[in-house]
Amino acid sequence: MTSLLSDELLAGLRERAAGYDRDNAFFAEDLADLQSAGYLGAMVPTSLGGAGRTLRETARDQARLSAHAPATALAVNMHHVWVGVGRYLHERGDSSLDWLLAEAASGEVFGFGYSEPGNDLVLLGSRTEARPDGAGGYTFHGRKIFTSNSPAWTRLGVLGLESPSTGHRGSNGDPRLVHAFVTRDGGGFEILDDWDTIGMRASQSRTTMLDGAHASADRVLRLLPPGPSLDPYVLGIFTSFEVLLAAVYAGIADRALELAVDAVGRRTSMKTGKAYSQDPDVRRRIADMALAQDSVWLQIDGITRDLDASASDPALDRGAGWFRATAGLKVRVTEAARDVVDQAIRVSGGSTYFNGSELGRLYRDVLAGIFHPSSDDAAHATVAQSLLGPLE
Repeated sequence: MTSLLSDELLAGLRERAAGYDRDNAFFAEDLADLQSAGYLGAMVPTSLGGAGRTLRETARDQARLSAHAPATALAVNMHHVWVGVGRYLHERGDSSLDWLLAEAASGEVFGFGYSEPGNDLVLLGSRTEARPDGAGGYTFHGRKIFTSNSPAWTRLGVLGLESPSTGHRGSNGDPRLVHAFVTRDGGGFEILDDWDTIGMRASQSRTTMLDGAHASADRVLRLLPPGPSLDPYVLGIFTSFEVLLAAVYAGIADRALELAVDAVGRRTSMKTGKAYSQDPDVRRRIADMALAQDSVWLQIDGITRDLDASASDPALDRGAGWFRATAGLKVRVTEAARDVVDQAIRVSGGSTYFNGSELGRLYRDVLAGIFHPSSDDAAHATVAQSLLGPLE
């Protein structure tokens, strides 16, 4: 299937990336171009108005996008995560997010409003209060951080915990986690202008203060007990988030390797009179980078292939094993990407230390990978539990 990302479109994104970074500006022109290309509906099934691309194809597309404009790719990723969740459910006979798929195809932009300061439970708990409205809906009250696409989202996925004082509780007597969507035109929130980071600046992942943002009953997707869950909705979020995030950082590393190969071919050693591409130490570093990327793509392609196929082949469905597989993928890929960019800078010379250097910008952008869930510690805990069982 032909990609929705033409060479001309990608060239325009690369041309604007440095300016967005310098000015700490949102990628508005990039977003308009991607919308016009139908990219926001890439994973929406054709029956619902989208391009019908698979998770594996979209991961590859996201890497290409990231190689040209990392911050744009990261922000668009949060939209694609929700489309990925909708597709995951749709392919398994659950139509509860078909409305989201149709809206994504029609141009709505989705944001991811789950991250909270000090909340290392992520999907398993929330500091945000969800208050029932008496008609099956909820209002949300709390602080969300790293809300990518803040200037442009029209739909925001949110997570909150039912207020104990309302008496709404699950079958075990505990308040439930509420997964829902609020709309931009519904109000009840404030977006702070606080995004001034060292990297991924164009994503404008600002803090969102929820103070009565309302989700109607038909936009409340799940009421789940806090803690681990194998609900397909949760599995869809986790796997889509981790896989597509890995693809973004793999794309950064792909570009770093490309820039390094170009640099060592152009630079000449005064000591030997030869291009640095003829230096055995430099050649080994370049080879190390390539070997790492070869491994990364084998992993991404393999996991996305199985995720795509598992909808119709139960033998490929790993169940709880998807948490280990995708959390491990995210950590391995982001750590490998950091190492590849670091080695690219080492062989490319001191010019990369200047603000105008693309490699210098990639060095700042790739650092953001360590802050996304799953963290290195969380991934190790997930793997340990899969092998040793839970802590007593």
